[in-house]
Amino acid sequence: MGRPLVLEPREKITSLRLTSCERNEMDARAEALGFKSLSDYLRHLHKAAVATEKNKETNIELEKYGTLIESHSTALGKIYQGNSLAYMHSHAGQNSVDLILTSPPFGLVRKKSYGNEDADAYCDWFRPFAEGFKRVLKDDGSLVIDVGGAWKSGTPTRSLYHFKLLIMLCEEYGFHLAQEHYWWNPSKLPSPAEWVNVRRVRVKDAINCVWWLSKTPFPRANNKRILSPYSDSMRTLLKNGYKAKMRPSGHDISSNFSVDNGGSVPPNLLAIANTESNGAYQDYCRENNIEIHPARFPALLPEYFIRFLTNPGDMVLDPFGGSCITGMVAEALARKWACVELSSEYIRGGIGRFQGNVEEAVRGRQAVYSINTPCSLPVNEEVVPLVADGGAAR
Repeated sequence: MGRPLVLEPREKITSLRLTSCERNEMDARAEALGFKSLSDYLRHLHKAAVATEKNKETNIELEKYGTLIESHSTALGKIYQGNSLAYMHSHAGQNSVDLILTSPPFGLVRKKSYGNEDADAYCDWFRPFAEGFKRVLKDDGSLVIDVGGAWKSGTPTRSLYHFKLLIMLCEEYGFHLAQEHYWWNPSKLPSPAEWVNVRRVRVKDAINCVWWLSKTPFPRANNKRILSPYSDSMRTLLKNGYKAKMRPSGHDISSNFSVDNGGSVPPNLLAIANTESNGAYQDYCRENNIEIHPARFPALLPEYFIRFLTNPGDMVLDPFGGSCITGMVAEALARKWACVELSSEYIRGGIGRFQGNVEEAVRGRQAVYSINTPCSLPVNEEVVPLVADGGAAR
């Protein structure tokens, strides 16, 4: 008997290499489910996977996230009060954003006033936002997420939630990890105090992970926009010249190494102290009896990525707007922008960022930070033994 007619002729043949065990298991499973062939079974699995993805997208589109209220606007941008899912799934057009730059609520064990999510449920909570990111971001755009780590409750061990988030965004939603960055805050106090200062079994936690992601392997970028000043030794080398030669490590350092490019390419360790405690934003909040957002990042962090990854006139979105520092920096750099924030109180404070000259407010001041070499102080190991129980007892 001939094959039944189908709307689309099956003209393509795919070779699938299987072990004997895999083939026997799949044949048995196909037969148990009533499929006449392994091909029919594989088609069934594919259709089920596609249906699941369509259902997930449909559910997100049909959910009600409330209305967006325009709380403030400038010549270039707007602050909205509401759920950013409403903005990304309904308000904004597809492929309309050049850079999503945000610091979502971290997956901390202890709840904070700004509504952070539990670490264990973090990825499930984040999935609708990931769908929104994918919808609004341009193919050559970038997604930058500043996310701090967390400690497991009651133990000196770390949660993996921010690494699970990264893997989920790449493996489930197709984002590419363009490059990981680490924001080092030189002014951060020793924490967690219990494990660092009391039991002495961990070192100071002083960095946030910053994931730079993209929809394709080749997002727009140019590191010549974010150069750092040359070191004294490099300036001496440029002045006196450099003899091209092979290094003992095997690296062939050519004469191009001595070309003055105007500055050095920064590393992916961003040394930015978060020390502002009496700036214009805080003053405005205190004068107007407004709650100060407790988890702000410094202006130089969004400035770095906005300059690196966008052009003037491009669109920058912060879906967890907070005090709207991203919007202020985007405004100062002549980018269009939108910040979405749930809390009306934080928006009241954020509006204060636009009361003066935003260009002056974000104009970075050069600062040099140093980090001491570990083990640089003498120690008598007999006098300072290891904590025998690893810090289990206080």
